[in-house]
Amino acid sequence: MGFRMGIVGLPNVGKSTLFNALTKTASAQAANFPFCTIEPNVGEVNVPDGRLDKLAKIASSANVIPARMTFVDIAGLVKGASKGEGLGNQFLANIRETDAIAHVVRCFEDDDVVHVHDRIDPMEDATTIDTELMLADMESIEKRLVNIVRKVRGGDREAVQQERLLRAALEALEQGKPARTVKVDVEDDKQWQMLQLLTTKPILYVCNVGEGDAAVGNVHSTSVAEMAVDQGNSHVVISARIEEEISQLEPEEAVMFLNEMGLAEAGLDRLIRAGYELLALETYFTVGPKEARAWTIRANTLAPQAAGVIHGDFERGFIRAETIAFDDFVSLGGETPAKEAGKMRAEGKTYSVRDGDVMHFLFSK
Repeated sequence: MGFRMGIVGLPNVGKSTLFNALTKTASAQAANFPFCTIEPNVGEVNVPDGRLDKLAKIASSANVIPARMTFVDIAGLVKGASKGEGLGNQFLANIRETDAIAHVVRCFEDDDVVHVHDRIDPMEDATTIDTELMLADMESIEKRLVNIVRKVRGGDREAVQQERLLRAALEALEQGKPARTVKVDVEDDKQWQMLQLLTTKPILYVCNVGEGDAAVGNVHSTSVAEMAVDQGNSHVVISARIEEEISQLEPEEAVMFLNEMGLAEAGLDRLIRAGYELLALETYFTVGPKEARAWTIRANTLAPQAAGVIHGDFERGFIRAETIAFDDFVSLGGETPAKEAGKMRAEGKTYSVRDGDVMHFLFSK
């Protein structure tokens, strides 16, 4: 199960610099002019999780395979993007394919890096992007409503349900609220997700600050943080410039550099974790002599669906899951002693997998 986070923002806010740091490559051309990113750059990154190394050490695993998250560097949007201004329509489509949005807002002052609007105002920048996404959704909804008129008149149940949800979203958008503010019943959730509205996606605001503000942020990032809380979204403070420098260092040098900057950990680790929290993601593990591996699932995923992340056959032929809690696996010294201590549980199809579970699935072919 792959999760994709789109990195968006106005031109010259540090998106490509951040992407370079995330993927530890220079594949995204970072340049001091708008629209330097034409095609969306895609990169997969390891999800930092110290638990995996502990499990691998106990099991003497030959290989360690962390969970992965995909980041998509999407070109800078501008006012009017919903109407095709700049390179708008193409990139709005790219956003639609992501699970969440990492919205980079410029919270640093630098006369050498031009701002598309010749001012530093992250709140206004955020509003510009949010408005374009809402306008794009409104246009999309209005077209869909026209296209399903006949089916609705004919009594098609799915079309009737779709029309009701589209009109609820349109009403919110016309009030200046994103579609994610609409309360959706459980029976409507699947159809709601299929609408793929841009403003239903959760947002992680990435406050890109100067190097001197990386530890505690500044007045700009504080304003963005307050806005994120009001919206029910998340935020993280990062200096993309520092992260890019760290990405070029060896691990030991990186730790020393972070200490010198007064930082407890790399900002990118915090960004990835914040992305996990935003998407309500959890991790379970499979551990053995060949490999220790982390698998990503959504919170409250049932055991058969968690097994399906490894292979579809595991879900279709699911019999049961043998489960050991991470703390028990570590404190008791592995699978065998945990089993002998009665800490291995046999769970069925209704078991909701917990974060940190060490799993072994039994299935029929």
